[in-house]
Amino acid sequence: MKGLILSGGKGTRLRPLTFTQAKQLVPVANKPVLFYGIEALKEAGIKDIGIVVGDTKDEIEEAVGDGSQWGLRITYIEQDAPLGLAHAVKISEDFLRDEPFVMYLGDNILKSGIKSLVEEFKEKKPNSLILLTEVPDPRLFGVAELKDGKVVRLVEKPKKPMSNLALVGVYMFDFHVFEAVNVINPSWRNELEITDAIQYLVDKGYEVHPHLVSGWWKDTGKIEDILEANRLILESIVGKIQGKVDEASRINGQVIIEEGVVVQNSIIRGPAIIGAETEIINSYIGPSTAIQERCKIIQTEIEHSIVLEGSEIRDVGSRIDESLIGRDVKIYKCPPKPSVYRLIVGDKSEIGIK
Repeated sequence: MKGLILSGGKGTRLRPLTFTQAKQLVPVANKPVLFYGIEALKEAGIKDIGIVVGDTKDEIEEAVGDGSQWGLRITYIEQDAPLGLAHAVKISEDFLRDEPFVMYLGDNILKSGIKSLVEEFKEKKPNSLILLTEVPDPRLFGVAELKDGKVVRLVEKPKKPMSNLALVGVYMFDFHVFEAVNVINPSWRNELEITDAIQYLVDKGYEVHPHLVSGWWKDTGKIEDILEANRLILESIVGKIQGKVDEASRINGQVIIEEGVVVQNSIIRGPAIIGAETEIINSYIGPSTAIQERCKIIQTEIEHSIVLEGSEIRDVGSRIDESLIGRDVKIYKCPPKPSVYRLIVGDKSEIGIK
């Protein structure tokens, strides 16, 4: 069984951050989102993975390499334009051939992994297995309608949803899906929709099994979803202190402090992770915060946020909350100050706060 990870989207909902970084490489708990998908496939016993790439191909290849860091074999499949999930399957036919495969969206994180689902697919041998979960606003997703436990209809981002069951970004198919992707027509978005391909399988009498997901799933296409995924993953960490923490500092809860970190006269309340070679001085780091390597946090309070590598935040008078701060950013205080800041900042920015 092979794996197919889709990593070709432009990440427009995460701009300005994604002007300079692939959305699948935005870190959650200091690990690129894409790596969670790779690790989920590995855990399920899949060792041969194709990654569909687009404009950010070079950046993805540099981060992932040939897969040897996971003991996997990685093949890159270029998609000229983001023409839909079914189009990504279509152009991957030579790689997948007649083998069953898992398709995993590269910006998704599934808490429970997919090992048991792959085992279910291998055991029951349907033509497709789709993952579903209840969502508050199904208009934002592909939506499935079930009848007596069977899939009867699928619609991509319906204006009037027929259920609240959204398609999770993990799908399993056998070779019959190529019959579907080669005959369906582009949607109003000019994309080949995976929902239309699955609907074709349903209409032709192929077996499409639904599986309702237990536990959380996150599509990290929006800032608030990245921060929520960061919070959820940090809740499961086990604290470890490898850097230097002085006697005037307090570490509460589960906190990972990596090698080369210096913490002086500061409070860190977990769950939180502090990347290598970072300095935390006279500051407060609150729960659900992930700070990458080589950052400087000085005279600052921050919580429920993500700070990317090489950034410096100093002398900010109010607490920073629910923020995603890019690489090599500088944030500093310029009086007079407002009472609160909420920041979504792209890479290599410099901000003077008045």
